[in-house]
Amino acid sequence: MSGMWGKARELAEMTPPERNRWVDFLRALSIMAVVIGHWLMAGMYVDSVGELRRGDLLTVADWTHWLTWGFQVMPVFFLVGGYSNSVSWAATVRKAQAEGRPSQTGVYRDWLATRVQRLITPTFPVLLLWAALAVIMTQVGLPRDQIRMATEAALIPVWFLAVYLLVTAFTPVTHAAWNRFGWLSFAVFVPLAMLTDWLTFTQGVPYVNFTNFLWVFLAIHQLGFAWQDGKFDRRWLAWAWFAGGLAILVSITVYGFYPVSMVSAPGGFSNSLPPTLALFALGMAQVGLVLALEPMGRKMLKSVGLWTATVLMNGMIMTVYLWHLTAFVLVLTVCWLVLGGAGLDSVPGTGAWWASRPLWIAIYVAALLPFIAIFARHERSFGPIRGGRTVPKARAVFGVLAICIGLGATAGVTIASPDSLSGIRWWVIALPLLGAALLGFGPIYRPSQATRDHAGGSAS
Repeated sequence: MSGMWGKARELAEMTPPERNRWVDFLRALSIMAVVIGHWLMAGMYVDSVGELRRGDLLTVADWTHWLTWGFQVMPVFFLVGGYSNSVSWAATVRKAQAEGRPSQTGVYRDWLATRVQRLITPTFPVLLLWAALAVIMTQVGLPRDQIRMATEAALIPVWFLAVYLLVTAFTPVTHAAWNRFGWLSFAVFVPLAMLTDWLTFTQGVPYVNFTNFLWVFLAIHQLGFAWQDGKFDRRWLAWAWFAGGLAILVSITVYGFYPVSMVSAPGGFSNSLPPTLALFALGMAQVGLVLALEPMGRKMLKSVGLWTATVLMNGMIMTVYLWHLTAFVLVLTVCWLVLGGAGLDSVPGTGAWWASRPLWIAIYVAALLPFIAIFARHERSFGPIRGGRTVPKARAVFGVLAICIGLGATAGVTIASPDSLSGIRWWVIALPLLGAALLGFGPIYRPSQATRDHAGGSAS
C-alpha cells in the first residue's frame, strides 16, 4: 500500500489547478458509503442450533431505515457521472472536429466502447471467480440455497453497472438536449417518473416500474451537465434544491405511502429496485446538498494529504466496489466453516452487535486488501480497442445490450442455478463476455504505456 500511496501522491502533486477535485471526492465518498452500508446492512449470525442466518439490519431495527437517506448515494454517483461524461464527450467531439472526422456516429461508437471498457473490464474477474466457485460448491455438495445466498451477496454491486452503462450510452443525446433545452431536458423526466409510479401503484401495470431506472437516473445525470455548465455556481440555488428535494421526500414518505427506507426493506416495496419518486426526491436533495457544500469542499481538498487519499481511492474505486462483498463473504465463510461460528453469535441490531462493528469493519477492510493488491493495478491498465478499428454500429448496440442484460440478470436472477448439473446459469455469465467481444475487447488486460503512466489517477 505504501507504493500505491507514493504513486497517488505523485499524481496528486501533478493535478492541474483547473481540475474540479470535488467531483473526484464525491465519487470516492459515494462508493465508500455504499461499501460501509453493505457491510452494516447484511448482518449474518449463527442461531442457537448452529445454522447460519441472514439477519438484515433493516428488518430488526426500524430506526435504521432513516440511515439509508445517507447511505443510498447512487444519485450522487450519477451526478458525478453526468459531470464526467459531459467533460469527456465534449472533449472527444472537439478533438474529432479538429482532426476533421466527419462522422459523429463513428466518434460516438469509439467513445462509448472506451467508456464501457473502463467499467466492464474490472468486472470480469469477480464474475468469473464466482462462476467457478459456484460450480465447485455445487460439485462438492453444498446446499443450493447457500450457494445462491453467497453468489447473490457477493455480486449485488454488479446490477448498478448495467444501469450506469445504459445511462452513459445516452450521453450524446442527453447532452445535446441539455445544450438546446437546458433545464427542460431535466424537467421532462419528472412527469415520466410520476406517470410510472401512478401506473405501477394505482393501475397495477406490471413491469412498467422498471422504466424508472432510466427516468430517475437520466434526470440526475442531466443535473451533472447542469453542474458542469456552472448552473449551480449560485449557491442559493443549490440550497433551494436541497430544501425542495428534502421537503418532497418527507411529504411522500413520512406523510405519504412511500417507505422511509431507500433500499429494499421489509414491510413495504423497494424504493431503489426499481427507483421510485422517493428515490428521485432523495437524489434532488443530495444533489443540492453536495453542490451547496462545493466551495468548502474544494477548499478542503487543497490539503495534499486529503487529495492524495482521494486520488488513491479513485485509482482503485472499481476494485473496492466490485470486491467488497466478496471480502465480506470470505470473512463469514472462514468464521463459520473454519472457526466454528466464532464471532457470529451476536444478533444484528443488539448492543453487542453494534459494539463489535468497528472491529468487524476493520476485518472486512483487511480481507479486502489482498483483492486491492491483485486487481487495483489493472484498473486502468487496458489499451486501445482491439485492432484500432471503429466498431460497427449494430455490433456496438448489441454489445452494450448484451452486457447490460447479463449484468442485470446477475443481480436479478443470480448466476446460481437451483437445478442445473453445473450449478450456474451459463447464459448469465456468457452475455457480458459476448457483449465485450462484440465491442472489440475482452477480459484480458492489455496495458499500453500511456495507461501505465497514468494508472491510479482519477478519471474525468
